[in-house]
This record gives sequence, C-alpha cells and structure tokens, in this order.
Amino acid sequence: MSALVWVLVAAAGVASAYQVWSAFLVRKFVALKPPTLPQWPSITVLKPLCGNEPHLLDNLSSFCAQDYPTFNLVFGVHTADDPAVPVVSQLKVRHPEVDIRLQIGQGRPTQGNPKVANLLDMLPAADGQVIVIADSDMKVGPGYLKTVAASLLQPGVGLATCLYVSHPTGGLFSRLGAMGVNHSFLPSVLVGQAVGRVDGCFGATMALTRTLLDEIGGFEPLRDQLADDYRIGAAVRKKGLSIALIPMLPTTMADEPEAKTLLSHEVRWGRTLASIDRMGYAGTLVTQAMPLGLLALLADGESLGLLTLALAWTARVFAVRLQEQALGLVRQPAWMVVARDFLTLTVQIVALSGRTVRWRGGRYRVSRHGILESLDDKG
Repeated sequence: MSALVWVLVAAAGVASAYQVWSAFLVRKFVALKPPTLPQWPSITVLKPLCGNEPHLLDNLSSFCAQDYPTFNLVFGVHTADDPAVPVVSQLKVRHPEVDIRLQIGQGRPTQGNPKVANLLDMLPAADGQVIVIADSDMKVGPGYLKTVAASLLQPGVGLATCLYVSHPTGGLFSRLGAMGVNHSFLPSVLVGQAVGRVDGCFGATMALTRTLLDEIGGFEPLRDQLADDYRIGAAVRKKGLSIALIPMLPTTMADEPEAKTLLSHEVRWGRTLASIDRMGYAGTLVTQAMPLGLLALLADGESLGLLTLALAWTARVFAVRLQEQALGLVRQPAWMVVARDFLTLTVQIVALSGRTVRWRGGRYRVSRHGILESLDDKG
C-alpha cells in the first residue's frame, strides 16, 4: 500500500474529527448566555445600503424594534435615486418613534471599496458613544443592541463582532448557499477561536466606541481594502485590545436564484479570505472530510479506502445534523450535504486560482495586499 494512500486516510480521519468537534462547538456556542451592563451607552447604528434587496424592509425594521434606551440609525446610499431610499422612507413611517437618518453621498466611487465610501459619508451623522456597523441583510431580535453593548464593554475588549445563521428563500441554490454559511463558515470560525485564532471580525456586526474609531483613523484607512472588516479588527488589535465574539446569531436570507449568483458570491468571499491569509485559506482544504475520503477510496480501491469514505460520510452527516438541531434549522437531505461539500471544494479551488471579484454591480481585481482596483473602466 502506497504512502499516498496512508496520507489520504490520515487526512480524511483528521477532517472527520474536525467536523464532529466543530458541531459540538456550535452547540456549545448557542447555549452561551450574554453578559449584562449596569448602564447603557448611546449607540449609533450605521447601515450602508445599495438597492432594494430582498427582505430589506423587514431586516431594517428589526433594528428599529430594539429594547434599548438611547440609539439612532443612520442609513447611507451613494445617490438619491438608489432604490433603498423609498424603503428608508417607509421605515420612518412604520417607526416614527425611532431617530432615523439618511445620508446621501456624492455618487458611487469609481475606485476603492464602495461600502467604505458609504460609511465615510455616513459617519458625520453618527453621534452615539458606541458605533455599530451592521450589514443590510441582517435581521435581529429586540435584545440585539444590549447584547452588543454588553459584549463590547467588557475589560480589554476593543471591538465586538458576531456570526450569523442563514435561511434559504427557496430553491436549490438558495439552500446550498445557506448550508455553506451554517455548516462551513460558522463552525470554522468557532474552531479557529478554540485553537486561539482571535482575528475574526465580520461585517454582520462590528461595534466599537467612537473614541477608539477616531483613534484608529476612522474609516479612511479602509477605503481601498476589500476585507474592510478584517482590517478594522487588525487596527483594534494593534492597540492591544481584543475582539469579542458576541453570543448571539442574527439571521440572514440566502437569496441565490441560480448557480451563477451563488458561485459569484462565494468566490468573492473566498478571495476575500485569501487576500487576508492565502496559506490559511488554502489549508482549509484539509477539513473537507468527504472529498478526502473519496480520494482515499480512489487511491486504494479496497477495504481501507471504502472504510475511510464511510467514516468521512458518517462524521459529516452527524455534524450537519447536530448543527441543524442546535441552530433550529430545517433538516436538509443527505445528498445535499454531499453536494455542498463538493461545491465548497470547487469554490476554494476557483477562489485560489484568480483575483477578480464582482461586487454590487462592479468588477474589481484584488491585489496581494487586499487592495481593490476597479476594472470597469478598463474593458
């Protein structure tokens, strides 16, 4: 029996153990209780918007219905004719008790990160002691801001961030997209934390004090960066402060009507991760239990290879079922677990094979240092 077979068998065994461990970490995380504070600082929530995306009104409404004493919401668009503007107007009618502000920028930038350009336009309207930046596709419960503030204002913490759970809107590609978040991304972050990786910072929620934001230069240093969330976390860590993972999971809807949109989104995410840590992202290939088990079977073709694949299958399906139970998700058929794993492998290979991304209607090239260069004016 060749050395290659034994390497593949060992790799599949490690990946299988990883899958089971990650599932138990998800269950442990869901059971965490949020901290509390004796008093609550004022908060401004910054919400960059771009278009009337699916479920936008409901998502934004959830941020209005907060059990929190003093907060306001600042929404930002690049142009006055953005389709999200009427949604903000509806929101003001639906929630007249909430301080809602709309900032209109100077047009979509031709270079750099459009989300950061939006944040730069919005920041002058923010007057809270704590600044919360939250993606437009997140939906939260009424205790969201209290949990964010309590997590942020713990000793030694400079920034609080959170993971999220994805629910499909319907259709095969939507379901596959949601599974990628729930059964690959979310567990991988928790494993990273468990082994001491503390640099995770996610756009679903980023919270820090206004004082600290000013100390790190605001959003200006992020203007040309694809991974703006990671970079702001790195700036906070450079100050000797930690990043807290908030014990809470907002929800988002995976609206992927076709294979093309799903692949475009996931390749962009993959290339974002590769721009931060290319070797680390490539290394996650060894967590793919079923592809490794299949390679072991192809290399051996006998009982050891078959046993390895069976172990990988059992571990992966067990992990997904445990995660579904912990997260309150609809159970997906086993064949979709297999399809999702091989799709993940494909996305990783494609993401590592290029540097071009599509984002919010624009086409960009990502440099080795994570800097965005627009390609739209270059044909």
